[in-house]
Amino acid sequence: MLTEYLGWFILIALVLLYTGAVLLFRSRGWIGKEKALSFFGPCLMIKTQRGRNALDRTAKKSVRFWNLLGDAGILLALASMVVMVGLLLWEAVIVLSIPASAAPQPTEALALPGINPFIPIGYGLLALILGVVLHELAHGVLARANDVKVKSLGVLWLVVPIGAFVEQDEEEMMKAPARKRDRIAAAGVMANFVIALVCMLALSAVITTSVHPKADGVAILAVIPGTPADNASMAAGDIITVVNGTSTPNVVDLSQALTGAHPGQVVNVTWYSQAKNGLTYAPIQLGAASSFESGLGANGTKRAFLGVEENIVPPQALASLLQNPFGSASSQAGLGGSGLASTPFLFLALPFVGLEPIQGNTANLFTVSGPLSVLSTGGVWILVNILFWMVWMNVLLGLSNALPAVPLDGGFLLRDALTKVVHTLRSSWSQAQLESAVNRLAIATTLLVFFLILWQFVAPRL
Repeated sequence: MLTEYLGWFILIALVLLYTGAVLLFRSRGWIGKEKALSFFGPCLMIKTQRGRNALDRTAKKSVRFWNLLGDAGILLALASMVVMVGLLLWEAVIVLSIPASAAPQPTEALALPGINPFIPIGYGLLALILGVVLHELAHGVLARANDVKVKSLGVLWLVVPIGAFVEQDEEEMMKAPARKRDRIAAAGVMANFVIALVCMLALSAVITTSVHPKADGVAILAVIPGTPADNASMAAGDIITVVNGTSTPNVVDLSQALTGAHPGQVVNVTWYSQAKNGLTYAPIQLGAASSFESGLGANGTKRAFLGVEENIVPPQALASLLQNPFGSASSQAGLGGSGLASTPFLFLALPFVGLEPIQGNTANLFTVSGPLSVLSTGGVWILVNILFWMVWMNVLLGLSNALPAVPLDGGFLLRDALTKVVHTLRSSWSQAQLESAVNRLAIATTLLVFFLILWQFVAPRL
């Protein structure tokens, strides 16, 4: 019971602490529009003017290049916006069938390392900081490339640090043509996807040149004590490659090989043994599932049982996935008919199945060689995990910032798009009427987006 509400307790404590600090700073006059601390909605902006000259130099070196990148960013951000809205609507339907016991916890709503249970604090924090900083610097560079003044740079705080920012001159932004504003707004999304792509290519190169599975087969997560596998000295981290002459590249093939057997039957099993550092072979007499699993009844006495808990993603499939995330899931080596073959987001889903960061028994499934072996085995895995989380976090930042909700980048793109649509439909309206209508639509869209996000956590518990 305590664990169930721990996430709520943490969030409430952080909110109270943040609120108290803000009230204290405000009472002492430390917060104001032109001061080092100011508000951006409910967020606290901590500002500095350092770094503005560097933004100028970077932007003016190649204005045309940055603007072409900004134009591409607009298209990418709009496409991401459509994908994210579609995903939220789809999730709004499927959560109705999720039982309360399986509903996501409040801490999962925040993609913050150390708070979100799926994001490791070390790798996650490094990737988040780099992703947010580069995201905001891209806004600054595009602002200067489009002759919009940058007033300050800094950190955005809402209960916890949620990002960095580059503050453009609001008056100049409003006066700038819509295309220039949109380039600036989309720059951060573009930067995150470019970073993700670069890190993905680097990750692929590392896996290709240095990381190789010790064997092609099904990795063992755990061995049940007293079972035939335990009696044969199988252990967690070993890899089953062949059963009775049939290769077992995935859990489906292994299951089928055992399904054809019966309790008491002796099967020939070949596996990679971590203890022996090589392939080993032994005839193993299978047991009855009912002897080790309660509640199976008569059916359990007829089902052959080896006694291992399998890793659903074989080592060769994991290596293939890290090497080529864009490849067809059905062609990923070793996935076969495991059910994962139809999952287009398997690469991003690795943290949710306990495979990122790669460490411990999972790392032991591979051998490290090639040019990067000078880093040592541990060093290579640190590099692999850093690159993976740079990809993961930047994809998340890019997609989430494309949501059509103010103050996200997608919210500003939506406002300009709504302005064009409303102006076309109501060309006779005054500027004041146009702005009022656009503001109402933008607020309504923002509320809808936040409702859809909140609905994922509330609906299963209703």
